Amino acid sequence: MEVMSVMTITKENFENEVIKSEKPVLLDFWANWCGPCKMVSPIIDEVASEVSATVKVGKINVDEQPELAQAFQVMSIPTLAIIKDGKLVHSSVGAKSKAAILGMLEK
Repeated sequence: MEVMSVMTITKENFENEVIKSEKPVLLDFWANWCGPCKMVSPIIDEVASEVSATVKVGKINVDEQPELAQAFQVMSIPTLAIIKDGKLVHSSVGAKSKAAILGMLEK
């Protein structure tokens, strides 16, 4: 079965894919115009393919989903957020290395 490792999260699918997820969810808040976001994006894709059995990974375009960005009080991007059992358990602003992102998921 082919699994898309990174989902696009919108306000329409947020409740089902994030809040009701049985697995922890790593969210990447990004935008097309954001340089550091472009650096993090392939790293997020790699992390997603490695952790897809245990963690769901989603990307949220802050320009297309301002309500979600506001809900998470995203002031600057990239912002990475980890949601567990429907609650924000960790968030981090700025470009991160793959090791740092995997480390966040292990907490």
